[in-house]
Amino acid sequence: MTQHEPFRGIFPVLLTPIADNGDVLYDELAAQTEFCVAAGAHGLVYPVLGSEFQFLTDAERRRGMDTVVRAAAGQLPVVGGVAAPSRQVAVDLARAASESGVDAVIALPPYISAGTADEIRAYYEAVASAAGRPMFIQHTHGGMSATFLQQMLRDIEQIRYLKEEMQPSAHQISAVLAGGAPWKGVFGGGHGRWMLSEMQRGAHGFMPATEAVDVHVQVWDAWQAGDQAGARRIYGQLLPLINLILSMGLPVCKRLLQKRGVFSSSAMRTPGTTMLDAGDELELDAILEGLQPQFRV
Repeated sequence: MTQHEPFRGIFPVLLTPIADNGDVLYDELAAQTEFCVAAGAHGLVYPVLGSEFQFLTDAERRRGMDTVVRAAAGQLPVVGGVAAPSRQVAVDLARAASESGVDAVIALPPYISAGTADEIRAYYEAVASAAGRPMFIQHTHGGMSATFLQQMLRDIEQIRYLKEEMQPSAHQISAVLAGGAPWKGVFGGGHGRWMLSEMQRGAHGFMPATEAVDVHVQVWDAWQAGDQAGARRIYGQLLPLINLILSMGLPVCKRLLQKRGVFSSSAMRTPGTTMLDAGDELELDAILEGLQPQFRV
């Protein structure tokens, strides 16, 4: 067990800041880390789907993890993303993550070609062993039942946590927690869209993006303090932003980080991304005006 375990609360997924020429802006990745610390986050996650990890080189992923670990400076646990198309690639990334000093790792199953149950299990066994750290399974699509997840938790020493995003995620969280397996933590994702229901069902934390992390922290804190009405009130102010993100994707998150002075650009590494138009900008400005009183940074 690391000094930060058990992991609880809001562990935002850091986005990758991209310059207009396509380069990664590591100084702004560090600034985003510091922004999350100041906002009251309980942990950090990088690089995963919200970080556009599929479009980063292996060297960029490793340098990015190093950057986040250094900027966090032990104040918060850092969960390193090591997902890969195959076991061999994921093992190499897991070793690099361990060398960078992350507190835990997280991985999707092989994400280009779906594996058999035996292949998925072998993948997670190898990655967990290579990392030598507590491990999150990230569950976003079919192929892993609640029973299968529970079996891996029981059988693979380093697997202790789950990020559950298979829809309906709230039902999935109930299923994996009902199995009697000793999870140290089951987290929600999906930009926090089912956050209240998932907390009601026993979720131990969440991994939204970073653009409104201070507001997510306030929802979490209110709920944990027994103020469910207050949590619902604050969450209601987040819903318009969540709806816009679900419509337009990560450019909304990057643009809001730009408006909050964390990023200098909202450029994406993902090819073919639809960027915000003038109407989207007006909607985001209206949302920002409504959320402004909840910002703490």
